[in-house]
Amino acid sequence: MMKPAFLLAAVLALFGCATTGSQSASNSTAAQERDTVSAFDPDPFPSTYRPYPGRPTVIQGATIYDGEGGRIDNGMVYFADGRIQAVAQTLEVPAGATVVDGTGLWVTPGIIDIHSHLGNYPTPSVAAHQDGNEITGNNTANVWTEHSVWPQDPGFSRALANGGVTTLNILPGSANLFGGRSVTLRNVPARTMQAMKFPDAPYGLKMACGENPKRVYGGRNQTPGSRMANIAVARQAWIDAQRYQRQWENYRENGGTPPARNLRHETLAGVMAGEILVHNHCYRADEMAIMMDMAEEFGYSISTFQHAVEAYKIPDLLRENGVCSAMWADWWGFKMEAYDTVNENIPMVHNGGACAIVHSDDENQIQRLNQEAAKALADGRRAGIDISDAEAWQWLSINPARALGIDDQTGSLVNGKRADLVLWNGDPFSVYTRPQMVWIDGALLYDMNNPELRPISDFELGQPSEGSVR
Repeated sequence: MMKPAFLLAAVLALFGCATTGSQSASNSTAAQERDTVSAFDPDPFPSTYRPYPGRPTVIQGATIYDGEGGRIDNGMVYFADGRIQAVAQTLEVPAGATVVDGTGLWVTPGIIDIHSHLGNYPTPSVAAHQDGNEITGNNTANVWTEHSVWPQDPGFSRALANGGVTTLNILPGSANLFGGRSVTLRNVPARTMQAMKFPDAPYGLKMACGENPKRVYGGRNQTPGSRMANIAVARQAWIDAQRYQRQWENYRENGGTPPARNLRHETLAGVMAGEILVHNHCYRADEMAIMMDMAEEFGYSISTFQHAVEAYKIPDLLRENGVCSAMWADWWGFKMEAYDTVNENIPMVHNGGACAIVHSDDENQIQRLNQEAAKALADGRRAGIDISDAEAWQWLSINPARALGIDDQTGSLVNGKRADLVLWNGDPFSVYTRPQMVWIDGALLYDMNNPELRPISDFELGQPSEGSVR
């Protein structure tokens, strides 16, 4: 593919040779060329992901949760060419297909963790590996967390083999009001970050409100040192980004000297254009309401409140604004803004008609997200909120897929979607259950009964942890 710089040179050469046509037509052509070529390359680090090879497979006799609330007992799933081909009570087994006996087992879509730091806070957890937060300014929207991701992190294979995690959203940390861009990854062995990058998944922007930004920067006698300054600084950043956005619009329409690029403004302008999704670290209900008002002021949408421990107080506002809440089952009280949660938080948000997600934010908890969902489900039932197991699986697959803008590709067992599946060796909401087999894009990447399908990263070779995935 021709590089943008060469394309621009070609366009300029074309203009130099143009001697015919009306002035208005020439201006129109110039504006179109500026719009398509001379701005900048919006995807300088493109995905190079290629699915691992798979084979046509039928799982039969299993209990199936389709990820959208449906359940089929003693059902069958057929996938081939990397895609779900059919899900039904009974199917005719295609010739040549591998048949997996799922009797007594469960099949679900692969788990999607919408809040992970695998790769940018990898294992071993040493100072040299702490690359998840650029704590040098209150607005670091210019950084992209993908440039910190280390594909050799052994945590990826643990999340796959122990947790059935097939897709992850890697977020920057929450010290800053604007922490930088997030990236969505496929959980596959790879040499480079680009080879894990989910094709065409939208970028995210990590924002934070509350205690973290004011503690980090207030402690340095810098702004923001209070919640009111959090909002004031954030609003000014949006105002500056709006001015930057207008400068580029003016250049595309009228020509002249292109504005100097500013990576912070560029990310925020992408949010206002609807191209980048906001993942907003926010605990308290009153602050979430303020953040939704600020989003309305500047014309953007919030995809997800991350760590939304008080979401149960405002399910109506979340539903009306179309904002998801990513929550822990029972983490609370480790700081004041995390104090006022309830164990029924997740089912209460779900029951209120809003989008509920179970997230990890932890290299160990990501291996047990099914159990975290089970805890929340049980707490809800004890409080009289009766949600079925199949319905609750939405918290782990289709809801995070929607919040990441990839629900047309994955997140549920629907014909045509990517064949991301987990075969569990028992009820997936039991503490005794583990993934037995995991497929990504129809490729079998983990089989607990096959030692050759236990992923080991290059870093682990020769280390005490080599092969510790059981």
